[in-house]
Amino acid sequence: MLELPEVLSFSKQFNRTTAGRRIRAVLPPSKPHKFCWFAGDPADYDIRMRGAVVTSASGFGSQLDLLLDNGLALCVSDGVNLRFLPGGEATSDYQLLIRFEDGSALVFTVAMYGGIVLHDESYDNPYYQKSKAAVSPFCDAFEPYFRALFLASKPTLSAKAFLATEQRFPGIGNGVLQDILLNAGIHPKRKIGSFTPEDETRLLEATIGTLREMTELGGRDTEKDLFGNPGGYRTKLSKNTLAFPCPLCGGTISKEAYLGGAVYYCNHCQPLT
Repeated sequence: MLELPEVLSFSKQFNRTTAGRRIRAVLPPSKPHKFCWFAGDPADYDIRMRGAVVTSASGFGSQLDLLLDNGLALCVSDGVNLRFLPGGEATSDYQLLIRFEDGSALVFTVAMYGGIVLHDESYDNPYYQKSKAAVSPFCDAFEPYFRALFLASKPTLSAKAFLATEQRFPGIGNGVLQDILLNAGIHPKRKIGSFTPEDETRLLEATIGTLREMTELGGRDTEKDLFGNPGGYRTKLSKNTLAFPCPLCGGTISKEAYLGGAVYYCNHCQPLT
């Protein structure tokens, strides 16, 4: 799933790979997917995009915009898988397929849900707008923003709920959350009302540091990049590591369902106190 490290990594890859390529054709879904959302009829995308040149890509929060020289942008949201095919290799299963004049292609597929929305930069979706307005964890304004939200949140809110719900921090989801909390030494179910000032600071620093490392290494190894390769960041807590001991203490990693997704944690490093 697209979270901030993958969104930023994809935008870099797009700018190195597809910028300057002219669109020859846009093919609508090869088969319907009821949880893939478009702006209008995707069959009309070809008329609106054909002949346009990709100028750049912009990533923010959980959203990625592919910008065209005709004033339009193609927004890809969390849940959409992207693959660049240098030789335009044949593929029969997609929700959208862009063919470029040089023979290369860009394939969009959706497993569970996702949006592929062509817009004129006036896209009013709340998730898009919140991502667009999000304070980057890599700028100086993030610390006061984080602390203000922490102070304003209910003390009964869990650590996971604080970081990954209500779009407080667009781009931080259930995926990146796991290593952030392990690095902070905080259990995902722990209520923020029990935090000491030191706990709050550790969570802040772990959020910034973990996301920075994930981004610099090209995303997580649980996700694929534009060429189908896993990201260079080796996750500490994920489906890939459940069978292994905690990388920090050697203890047992636990997994359970919580707030609409699985959480992974180490009872020794992340005590529920």
